[in-house]
Formats: sequence, structure tokens, C-alpha cells
Amino acid sequence: MPVVFTTHPLHRDAHALLESAADIRIASDLSADTLVKEAQDAAAIIVRAPIPEIIFHDRPQLRAAVRHGAGLDMIPVEEATEAGVLVANVPGVNARSVAEHVMLCTLSLSRRFRAVDQSLRSDGWLAGRSFAEEGREIDGRTMGVIGLGNVGGHIAKLADALGMQVLGYSPAPKSNPDLPVTHVSLEDVLSKSDFVALACPLTDETRGLIGQHSFKLMKNSAFLINVSRGAVVEEDHLVQALLAGEIAGAALDVVVHQPLDKDHPLLQFPNVMITPHLAGITDESMKRMGLGAVQEVLRILKGDPPINLINPAALSMFNDKFGGRPAA
Repeated sequence: MPVVFTTHPLHRDAHALLESAADIRIASDLSADTLVKEAQDAAAIIVRAPIPEIIFHDRPQLRAAVRHGAGLDMIPVEEATEAGVLVANVPGVNARSVAEHVMLCTLSLSRRFRAVDQSLRSDGWLAGRSFAEEGREIDGRTMGVIGLGNVGGHIAKLADALGMQVLGYSPAPKSNPDLPVTHVSLEDVLSKSDFVALACPLTDETRGLIGQHSFKLMKNSAFLINVSRGAVVEEDHLVQALLAGEIAGAALDVVVHQPLDKDHPLLQFPNVMITPHLAGITDESMKRMGLGAVQEVLRILKGDPPINLINPAALSMFNDKFGGRPAA
């Protein structure tokens, strides 16, 4: 059977679907050297961690790199295309989970949950209760969403359902009249929102999108919520904005360098919530992502193009190499 290499274990249902058609191998660690070595005879790679460009060099049997999820910044797409390797992803399947996480952060920041919980545990019941009147309802407040793809659209719907006004800006606008969003400029999202949720992909255009100028535009009572990629935010400027009181706080599911160093200044702020890149991870989303990735791999192993083909320019070379034949 063909070898399918995966950077992480798959959801049990996805593993069961794949194991009848392939020899599944799971990375022993995520270092570049290990990934290159352990994927050397793979016909397909399922990607949940960054893979190096060299993984596509001199791999005549490699047919596919399939993203377990949506974001493509973990796959060197140009190098895959040059090698005739098909790249696919599974867009939208974890959008609900990410959006629910954004609303969790919104409510927690509004009600000072982190301070309440820590104070109660360290100093007692009344100490925790002392923060009660600092809490705010989110009904009638404004959620600004930057990036209106699958995730941003779900955030907008949930925020609207909770009585919030929704302003939206997308670096790559898409027409979706069903979204409860007022489309405005980036500057208006930043200056008029009580919460600013980042849900855009990491591209050359969005890298460093939120920096010093952005924080000066935001209300000093506003919160930043980042569920996109760490590099969308200039972290040094975020730290400066928090120190200066230019914004009220932040919730970060992603940072520039993961995992976050134990002495990173962002960990010192009581008004900053940090989670370890788990917004899109629930049992339900892992099942959807795993099954979606495996189904794309199985299509490619049969010689068929994937449904969510990212690099159609690779098809010609792929067909020359494999002639539409299933993997042996």
C-alpha cells in the first residue's frame, strides 16, 4: 500500500478510513530534519505543522501535500508546484469552532473573567466578586471583523445573534449578502469597534497589518482578538499599546513564535488572554478536518484531482509523472 505521512495523529474516524487504503506513518517529532527523513517514501503528506521546502526535492513518488485545515502558510506551495505535487486543503470545516472561541474570548474579556477567577483562587470569594461592576454586557456593542471568509462569516453571525453590531473589512472582498455585516474601511473597523477580531489569512498583504498606527486608531476601551496568524500583528507594538493603555486588552490564540517563551512580555499582562493555538480544535472540527484531508488524499491516490486543488499549475507535471494511475 502507498505510504501516507502525517505530521500529527488523525481523528480516529479519519484514521480508520485511511488505514484500509494506505500505510499510515506519523511524525516522531516536528523538526525539519525529521519530517524530511520520515516522509522520504511517502505518496502523500497530511500537514498540520510547517513542512520545509526540501521535502519536495527528489521525491518522484510524492503526489500530494494536503492541509489538515484551511491555512496554507504551512506548505511551500511554489516548491510543491515546481515538483508536480498537488496541494489541497479543507476550507471552512473548523470555522464554527474558531468563531465560538472568539465569542468565548469576547464574553470573557467583557466580564473580566481572568481577573475574577485568579483573584477568587488567590484571595478569596469577595476579592473575585470585587470585579463584578467592571463587567460589561456585549449587547449593543460593536464587533469588527477583519477577514470575511468562512471564519469571519461565522464570527459575524454569532456576534449578530448576541445583539452586537458587526463591522467588516476584508483584504480580499467576497460578495456574501447574507452576512449581517456593514462593510467599511480598515480604519473604520479599527476606530469604531469595541472588539476587533482578526480572521484573515497570513499573506504578504496581511503580514504586520495590525501595528502602531492601528492601535492608535482603536478605542482605549477596545479589545483585540487574534485567531488568524501571529504575524498579522506586530507584537512589539501590541506590547507597547498595552503598556500605554491604548487598548483595553487582548485575546491571542496565535503568536509570532510558537510556543510562546515563558518570559515573553505578553504573559505579564492581566488583561491578556492567551491560548495555545486551539481555537479551531474541537472533537467535531478534528473529525471534519481529518475526514476531509483523508478524502482528498484518497482521491489523489486514485489518480483524480482533489476537490480543493490549490495549485492547478502542478497538474500537467503530475499527469506526466503518474498518468492518472492510482498509487501502487
